Amino acid sequence: MADPRKLLTTAEWQARALTHMERVQQWTRPNRERRSRGEVHPVYDFLFQYYSYSGGRLERWHPDRHERLVDSPEARERFSAPTYEATDGVIQRSASALTASERGTLEQTLHLLSSTRDRSPNFGCFGMHEWAMVYGGHDIRHAGTAPLRLPQVEIDALVESRPVACSHFDAFRFFAPAAQPMNRIPLAWATRYAAEQPGCIHANMDLYRWAYTSMPWIGSDLLWGCFDLAMKLRVLDMQAGPYDLRAFGFEPVRIETAEGRDEYQQRQRELSVRASTLRTELINAVSAILA
Repeated sequence: MADPRKLLTTAEWQARALTHMERVQQWTRPNRERRSRGEVHPVYDFLFQYYSYSGGRLERWHPDRHERLVDSPEARERFSAPTYEATDGVIQRSASALTASERGTLEQTLHLLSSTRDRSPNFGCFGMHEWAMVYGGHDIRHAGTAPLRLPQVEIDALVESRPVACSHFDAFRFFAPAAQPMNRIPLAWATRYAAEQPGCIHANMDLYRWAYTSMPWIGSDLLWGCFDLAMKLRVLDMQAGPYDLRAFGFEPVRIETAEGRDEYQQRQRELSVRASTLRTELINAVSAILA
């Protein structure tokens, strides 16, 4: 039976690698330039600070899981052992290169992705997590680059008057201590993934984390899709927050108003549709790798 996986010529994969590099460098190059000048961007730098995948690794292209490469000196130089092997004129990932530890990580990733997918989405948080983080003047992280757009007393009053329903532990853990008891969902480190749900913008942003955790096995196209979504979610996250980002070109989503909450929820729902597609693709890809 013929191998169903697509075989890419040297010219084909080099063109794909160049396209990938160009689209990724729209983000990595400005990030490096800002770092060289000692500058920070309160929105765009987050994916390079919070997540552990470097810009250089993001730029490096890998074929999709169903693709192989025609053996060539160029391919051997770029796709080498132990991850890749050359056999009978074809270069492909080596199944033996997946260690027991890496397999265990992929199994945990698959379980988390599947569990999150199977829960009912919640679109009622309205981005209150960023407000709970600065409640009472606690840890105003972007004070050096972006001022608060409302007086502290009004921020505190909003947190106290609105339901706080954060389901993502890595957002909740940055709440001001006085705001943590206000959260309606019990969250703890030991059970930090138990409440993950597919409407949460942070759970959907974390698809990027689970994509790079699954590299290079899933391929760079799926990784890029998750990165691109994460950046769009980050923009919404910060627009809906308490910071004034107009100097950076971002108008606020005023979740302190009914109109702003409607806008937030509509965009949250739209992005969750794309996240659902990517989550399914990740589940399928990781399942195939483990199989």
